[in-house]
Amino acid sequence: MTIWTPELPEGGPRYRRIAEAIAKGIELGELTPGDKLPPQRQLADRLGVTIGTITRAYATAHHQGWLDSRVGSGTYVRQSIEESPTSFRAGEPLDRGMIDMGMSLPPPHPSRAQGLQRALEHITASPGALQVATEYQPEAGNETQRARIAAWQGSLGFPDDPSRLVITQGGQHGIQLALQVLSQPGDLVAGDALTYPGFISAAQQAHLRLMAVPMDANGLDVDALARLCARQPPRVLYTTPDLNNPTGAQLDETRREQLVALAREHDIWLIEDAVQYLPLANRGTPLVTLAPERTLHIFSTSKVLTGGLRIGSLTVPERLLERLGTAIRAQSWMTPPLMVEAACHWMEDPGSRALLHWQIDELAARRELVLEHLAAYEPLSHEGSSIVWLPLPSGRRSSELQILLARRGVKVSTPEPFCMGSEPAPQALRLCLGPPVDRESLAQALTIIDEVLAEPQTSPWQTL
Repeated sequence: MTIWTPELPEGGPRYRRIAEAIAKGIELGELTPGDKLPPQRQLADRLGVTIGTITRAYATAHHQGWLDSRVGSGTYVRQSIEESPTSFRAGEPLDRGMIDMGMSLPPPHPSRAQGLQRALEHITASPGALQVATEYQPEAGNETQRARIAAWQGSLGFPDDPSRLVITQGGQHGIQLALQVLSQPGDLVAGDALTYPGFISAAQQAHLRLMAVPMDANGLDVDALARLCARQPPRVLYTTPDLNNPTGAQLDETRREQLVALAREHDIWLIEDAVQYLPLANRGTPLVTLAPERTLHIFSTSKVLTGGLRIGSLTVPERLLERLGTAIRAQSWMTPPLMVEAACHWMEDPGSRALLHWQIDELAARRELVLEHLAAYEPLSHEGSSIVWLPLPSGRRSSELQILLARRGVKVSTPEPFCMGSEPAPQALRLCLGPPVDRESLAQALTIIDEVLAEPQTSPWQTL
């Protein structure tokens, strides 16, 4: 947060003079894009005005295009539209030659398209499969398909009880469904201070109040959550215990047990997101195993097969099945059975197992390459992870680095989209290992990152 106190010009209403001072500060470079302005009460005290005056000043500056307000986070100097570090969207085309390390995707391989092709050919050649793929199905998916998906999940070390499994349209749909059946508008829901933006968006659209739980190097701080619960326990806690997105932190077994005990004490529902795939040997005990009566477990095909299938699962306590069915029926009646059938055939194809073994080895090699190349900056990454968290040297800002790297042809993610609460985002970058087309492309990106970090600190906005 910028410690900024303006000198107000003479004449006119105070709120307008404060807005003019903000504009002048930006033009002179005293405030740079991405800077967080002081909280309204703090600035009101410094200037000797009411909070209402500051609220109106910020609103005026926002209307004039100088500021952005983020719910639960604060007020920031606006980025240029084409270079905003807070944008977080999948599927947008990259500029020619751009190396993507910004989206969490599985590494490209020809067998992904080949596996889907074989699955579709099997469906078109089988009257029975075509019949299943074109008929209405139960909301949770038909019994056979749920059993096939559960068997595949079991082979990967995930929940394998088809009687408690609901087929979803991907992990994001699983989050929305879980929040819909567990909460009502105005309820308090908690998550790691840095967490998956899809959860933040889903909670905001459901008109839920967000509680950010502090983190440390080992992930969610359960002691801090206990202190928050003493004041007001949340209705729901969303967490990714095996691989926090974006930091890659993992909860140890002691914290998992403490978290489950706390959830039982305060009657908190747990949403466990396991979509960010880790090999079984690198995972901890699932929360759904420790507390099956209050945990909803989310998984999908996106990080193992491909994201475009939009097929996932939600494993839930039996008492929630009817409510989930009602929610799915109200949204889309069912997950498209053609896509479910294609996913099931692909899961059962021996080539999918070979692809996963290749992916595990490939990501391990890419991870070692990144850790070795950027060792001077002490990058953080859990074994088996597809994410590297890169803390920045003192004085360097993530939004600045993101723009400079984009100009050199490398796309990375900053922490801002992952921020749950009002605390300033840490100065770090999330590097995703999967998207580069090969290790040579990844090495090229790492060389560029190293070169940009070694350059003297400059403001990328000076050349705009």
